[in-house]
Amino acid sequence: MKLQELEDAAAQVVEAARKAGADVAEAVARSGSHLSAKVRLGEPELVEEAGSRSLGLRVMLGQRVAVTYTSDLSTFGRRRLVEDAIELARLASEDPFAGPPDPDQLSRPEQWPPLDTFDPEMGALEADEALRRARAGEAAALAFDSRITNSEGATFSRAAGGSALVTSGGFVGSTEGTYASLVVNPVADDADGKKRQGYHWDAKRHLGDLAAPEAVGEEAARRTLRKLGATKLATEEMPVVFDPDAARAILGLLAGCVNGSAIWRKSSYLVDRLGTQVASELVRVVDDPLLPKAPGSRAFDGEGLLSRRNVVVDGGVLRSYLLDTYAARKLGMQSTASASRGASGGVGPSTTNFVLQPGDLSREALLADTPRGLYVTEMMGFGFNAVTGDFSRGASGFLIEGGELAQPVSEVTISLNIDELLKRIDAVASDLDLRTATASPTFRVSAMTVAGR
Repeated sequence: MKLQELEDAAAQVVEAARKAGADVAEAVARSGSHLSAKVRLGEPELVEEAGSRSLGLRVMLGQRVAVTYTSDLSTFGRRRLVEDAIELARLASEDPFAGPPDPDQLSRPEQWPPLDTFDPEMGALEADEALRRARAGEAAALAFDSRITNSEGATFSRAAGGSALVTSGGFVGSTEGTYASLVVNPVADDADGKKRQGYHWDAKRHLGDLAAPEAVGEEAARRTLRKLGATKLATEEMPVVFDPDAARAILGLLAGCVNGSAIWRKSSYLVDRLGTQVASELVRVVDDPLLPKAPGSRAFDGEGLLSRRNVVVDGGVLRSYLLDTYAARKLGMQSTASASRGASGGVGPSTTNFVLQPGDLSREALLADTPRGLYVTEMMGFGFNAVTGDFSRGASGFLIEGGELAQPVSEVTISLNIDELLKRIDAVASDLDLRTATASPTFRVSAMTVAGR
């Protein structure tokens, strides 16, 4: 569906809900397509293509709220959507904090910055081209070194879609976006008979910005080969360096803890911590939806407020939570334009491009400044308590000796309370890569417990 058609569908549902008695009605209409092609050892293993359309509706009768959703956009489907929403709202309990944002806060089209999130070429990419790219990536990995003996496959995916938001408060807006990725998973035989599996991937909003499939495959092979001979370490406390993928996982834990819903529910260790030191002075975390071509960019939030750059942590001090209108009311604060609206029509705060700002050190200089430590490339499991901040996860990577990567390491556990972990960050590198909406450069934690044999 074209954006205008999405806007029209959402507007019709809002008007029908108002006529049916809703004091507030907000509708989101979405349409999209997805293609995924996987090859293994050069042969197609999966080609999957799908399209989707949906309408989500949130209504309020006074301060009683209901959310409904349908994929049936016919006249009957829309009528049933409205009827169900009104009926559910009548059965709901009143919530004194429920309500839409003030109409004066809603953004207008002339305020929206161009963010270049849509590539017309992406939607036109067909299955044969997706398979070609997947094959090229896997073939490059298999040809890289004779020790690469097998493959778990290579997958190329692309998605394109649009959405429109219409509210009875007077907001009408639509947006469209694209995203493509390639991941390659080679396998190597280790001396002890173990199979070592590695991977590498790339993802971008625009097709032309993606790395060549051959480059992705070769890097996947390098990352697999360097795992050969991995062993456990003896348990000790040492500096731990997180590479960008592992660092991103740590940053994601912080993202969940600054979410306004977690704060008012008191399910975060950062409750009542605004204005206090929560990380080292080297840490500056920004949630920025205004970065051109970035994965989480958007001109307006899920309630129609103009997107804005929010500094969450500055010099290690917690400066802001991320709030939608509801969370802001619960906490006696103002929205940070961080509302996200799901396909169902439900609203809650979320991150956009949640980024640990890069430092001045190169990754190589950071490693050279680390006489001995653990370089983490992957983490396994989910050992994190958001209420207490306790953190413990399985990890693999490399021992750092003499400022260089040495022995590959596997089957160790790293642990430290996340509050202390962030405060112990004593070096931040410059190698930030915005392949994902939550992103971090390499950083070093001065000391963590590394449990091995």
